[in-house]
Amino acid sequence: MLALVAVSLVTAALVADRLFPPDLRRWQARSTLVTDERGEVLRAFITDDDAWRLPMTVADASPSYLKMLVAYEDHRFYRHPGVDPLALARAIAQAVRHGRVVSGGSTLTMQVARLLEPRPRTVGAKLVEMFRAVQLEARFSKREILGMYLTLAPFGGNLEGARAASLAYFDRPPATLTPGQAALLVTLPQSPTKRRPDLAPEAARAGRDALLRRMAAKGVLTRQAAQEGMSEPVPTGRRPLPFLAPHLADRLRRAAPPGSVIASTLDAGLQRRVEALTRDTQSTLEPAAEVAVLVMETGSRKARAYVGGSFTGPFGQIDMVAAPRSPGSALKPFVYGLGFEALPLHPETRINDAPTVFGDYAPRNFDGGFHGLVTVREALQQSLNVPAVKVLDRLGPARFLGRLREVGAQVGLPQPDAAPGLPLALGGLGLNLADLTNLYADLADGGQARPLLLTRPEEGERAARRPARRLMSPVAAWYVADILAQTPRPDGRAAVGGRWVAYKTGTSYGFRDAWAVGFTPTHVVGVWVGRPDGTPRPGAAGRDVAAPLLFRVVDLLPDRGTPPVPPPGVIDAGPGHALPPALALFDRGAPGSTMAEAVAPLRIAFPPDGAEVERADGQGGTPAPVPLEALGGRPPLRWLVNGLPLPEPSAGEEAGWVPDGIGFADIAVIDSSGQRAKATIRVR
Repeated sequence: MLALVAVSLVTAALVADRLFPPDLRRWQARSTLVTDERGEVLRAFITDDDAWRLPMTVADASPSYLKMLVAYEDHRFYRHPGVDPLALARAIAQAVRHGRVVSGGSTLTMQVARLLEPRPRTVGAKLVEMFRAVQLEARFSKREILGMYLTLAPFGGNLEGARAASLAYFDRPPATLTPGQAALLVTLPQSPTKRRPDLAPEAARAGRDALLRRMAAKGVLTRQAAQEGMSEPVPTGRRPLPFLAPHLADRLRRAAPPGSVIASTLDAGLQRRVEALTRDTQSTLEPAAEVAVLVMETGSRKARAYVGGSFTGPFGQIDMVAAPRSPGSALKPFVYGLGFEALPLHPETRINDAPTVFGDYAPRNFDGGFHGLVTVREALQQSLNVPAVKVLDRLGPARFLGRLREVGAQVGLPQPDAAPGLPLALGGLGLNLADLTNLYADLADGGQARPLLLTRPEEGERAARRPARRLMSPVAAWYVADILAQTPRPDGRAAVGGRWVAYKTGTSYGFRDAWAVGFTPTHVVGVWVGRPDGTPRPGAAGRDVAAPLLFRVVDLLPDRGTPPVPPPGVIDAGPGHALPPALALFDRGAPGSTMAEAVAPLRIAFPPDGAEVERADGQGGTPAPVPLEALGGRPPLRWLVNGLPLPEPSAGEEAGWVPDGIGFADIAVIDSSGQRAKATIRVR
């Protein structure tokens, strides 16, 4: 009979558990949290019910806080199944003896059940809490249940969870709490209104000190630690929660499920210092002007500081790291770099800076004059316009644009359907600070192209699966870096410690955008200054308003690494070394080039980059070909998959490729002018 009763009770409990599972919606409705790479909070977002309910786990708490919490609230927490019969019996006996409730007998798990589903304090509610506590114990580990408490416990006002309380009352993460601070937070949830330190500091102090004495008596703390804790001041106000990198945090929040903890690649310490420098610079500008800064590690491509603007004012919430703008002369290093790779060109090649007409286009220099025969090195360091246009004319605007897009830069033309022209050399396109800075990282990395990383580890894992691409050859990248490293600083001073810095400035047409981008052996820094609405700022050139901030940011960076060494293939044209005759003068022969004819940029229309394609069977059970389609370029086109050319299709037939299995594949197409486009797809 007893066995039958036991079986019936167990069956009833299982049925009830299945029919009435615990309601986890309050715990799931957490604040979205964006942290730096080490877990320090950059920015938290308030929940839909206006609570600062910051996610927290046991790993985020200091050991002293956890020890005191368990000792104070539920010292048998790790041994009971959610309900502690001894604590309940003690609570009932005390209530009978004193004629009132002295202690509730609630375990931490029961408190979590009450926090998940708040109810009036009745006997019926207590029974429900006990049932829910058993359910929670069956579903979650002790550490997970404790993490729920650390996330949901009330700490006064709209602060929920120990992380929110630790940041608001002490301006520090819960992992670094002192014993006195930890003790105050342990006692606060018992009376979150009466002991709220910003409203009732003396009550908060009394509760804290009583707990510290109790913990010392139990041996949880030493008497010295308890005395030091009692001597600590009690906070008398709430501090604002961290608000670092707000533009990036908002961007990452929009791309993640609500309640996520998003680990960015930023360094919170560097972010604070860069934001302070940016505010200093902005304070010298007119009210509507904004400043954006991006700092990256060259090798990893991790963003380490990200300032999209002030986040206040008429345009502050526009993320100017991601907004496309005209880069001006900041694009010239890539014109010359691709010229070093594909043309008879060297830094010491002489080129004529003289009035030149390219069809109906006649570029002039920033100073309005011309400088005659100069070396390519001098032309780039002085940012002369005519030589850069001459190199692009020989290289081909479509070829240049195609290479930028091939390595991932999101480049926009003033007229999207028009063929690219020679004004590209002077910044006649749209490019955002993130892509421009990453192009300079490609340059600093010997021409190797990699994607910018904003979060870890997901983006890093995806990036690791993407095949490596190349912006330009190592020799070409070294030539450009060597030229930019010898460009004089705008203030005439050397960098801190004489560190190696290569940089370039740019100013868009009408002084709308001022740029400075530079790199050390380990980091890349990009700076943009301007008005988000594109209003001209006469006289605000990149060298004057952006470059000084660039070098102030560079001075914050760790001094690691050594300057790049010349790779094999570099032609030494220093003292005692003469250039080969073919490289002596760029303007040999007839001016202009057929490569600059108006040709739409080549791109792969299908399958697009990043697509997933099903491996399907055709007639007779043989695999069906994947159609290949390209737009733009100059025919004939040649297709390659994983570096191997495909057979040319018969007349009237479309190009196609039959996958030989599942997995990633690189598809490339080359036109007769040398333009190249690539796409990486996955066959399922």
